[in-house]
Amino acid sequence: MDAINLLKSQHRKVERLFSKIEAAKGAHDKEKLFGELADSLAGHATIEEHQFYPAVRAKRTEDILLESLEEHLGIKRVLADLLKIDAKDETFEAKLTVLKEQVEHHVGEEEKDLFPKVRKLLDKDELEALGEKMQAEFDELEAGHPREAVPSETKQAASL
Repeated sequence: MDAINLLKSQHRKVERLFSKIEAAKGAHDKEKLFGELADSLAGHATIEEHQFYPAVRAKRTEDILLESLEEHLGIKRVLADLLKIDAKDETFEAKLTVLKEQVEHHVGEEEKDLFPKVRKLLDKDELEALGEKMQAEFDELEAGHPREAVPSETKQAASL
């Protein structure tokens, strides 16, 4: 799968997880689903920061990439807050809503602005090779709990 299609499929998975959390009845179910969401977001951000953004860095994308890294930082900060609290906590739903809004904004910018530029910068073979590297790293991350690294990644945005 090419890199852009991989990222888009992960975006859709995150959207489905947000919907499932919102529909969940009990705190236990919400916590379980949130753990899956947190791992998905953490793994996704990691492969973007390690693989995708450096590979597509160009003068035409640098401004978008720098903004994306700052958006990742904001998402990680809210994720770190959510990881510290129980789903029964009165602030859980509010923080989850803020997280969802930040993720939706970030996804929208990537899909509308960044991905079309990347399709012009990289050919099909380059996107396929990049997608394979990204999937391999994501699979490795997913074998553990990538969300556990998030609290240590909230001081500053990752660098290009």
